[in-house]
Amino acid sequence: MTNRIVRLRRLRRVTPAPGGEPAPRAARGGRRGATPKVVALGGGMGLSASLTALRRITGDLTAVVTVADDGGSSGRLREELGVLPPGDLRKALAALCGDDDWGQTWSRVIQHRFQSKGDLHEHAVGNLLIVALWEQLGDHVQALDLVGKLLGAHGRVLPMSAVPLELQALVRGHDPARPDAVDTVRGQATVALTPGEVQSVHLVPHDPPAVPEAVAAVLDADWVVLGPGSWFSSVIPHLLVPELLDALVETKARRILSLNLAPQPGETEGFSPQRHLEVLARHAPKLAFDVVLADQAAVPDLPSLADAAKRFGATVELAPVARPDGAPKHDPELLAAAYDRIFRMHGRIGPWR
Repeated sequence: MTNRIVRLRRLRRVTPAPGGEPAPRAARGGRRGATPKVVALGGGMGLSASLTALRRITGDLTAVVTVADDGGSSGRLREELGVLPPGDLRKALAALCGDDDWGQTWSRVIQHRFQSKGDLHEHAVGNLLIVALWEQLGDHVQALDLVGKLLGAHGRVLPMSAVPLELQALVRGHDPARPDAVDTVRGQATVALTPGEVQSVHLVPHDPPAVPEAVAAVLDADWVVLGPGSWFSSVIPHLLVPELLDALVETKARRILSLNLAPQPGETEGFSPQRHLEVLARHAPKLAFDVVLADQAAVPDLPSLADAAKRFGATVELAPVARPDGAPKHDPELLAAAYDRIFRMHGRIGPWR
């Protein structure tokens, strides 16, 4: 166990809940049968899909969100003000809003984008609100907790690091005129849309500090969910923050890797489900999982996926989690049912801490 994990493990019992006081023991899963403590990691629409499902089955949910976005409203705010990109954090907060009128109204408000011919064009209301609170409070976590309280969010949202990160990738064929050349591609937005084949990704700075509350949440979880989402730009970046990776390796939580419904054009074009696992293993060879969740219609070669999962120490669980209309998007109810079944089938860590 590394020294930094020993140091951060002390936060497990003392990290305040969003309201400022430690949550009651029963609410934190302190007895058998209480709600599971779940941490979901990712970014963008993939993480939103997981959160929308998970908030239906647990009352103790924390999202840990990537902070490498450099496009759109987030990129403009990041460049102009030197702040963390707020966009993926905003999407996670919106996904945690309830299904009542209050929750759905605030979800729409923070997702609303201005349409104009001026500087506000395409800025999201939630991005501006989050950045304003960061400037007012001078504390990323406190500000996000306050936004969550305003929205009535069914969970907590944390950035994976307190410094803006740049994603860089080694890409073969990024320039179509040089299909065999390997170039360094900079920026999450560019990596996500590259026409080439991503070989590997890394972060700048190379050894970014993790947010202590995010590390503490992973160490104290009962279940950790990684994915779905953009594989190289939203999922793997969490494994490139050393303290966060240490926590993911050391945690006593059970771990689920949730696969995408289809390869992402550009970033993972032509990837099989098992190839997603192989590239993740190259970036974090010590990380293990208990379960790999995949949609049964998206797995043409189950034996190969089972072999790839076995290298992580995991079994494959197939479930219908896609929307019935055929769109490559997760259905919240079906995904919730799949997560709930996995939590029950694979047993809870009990008695829960």
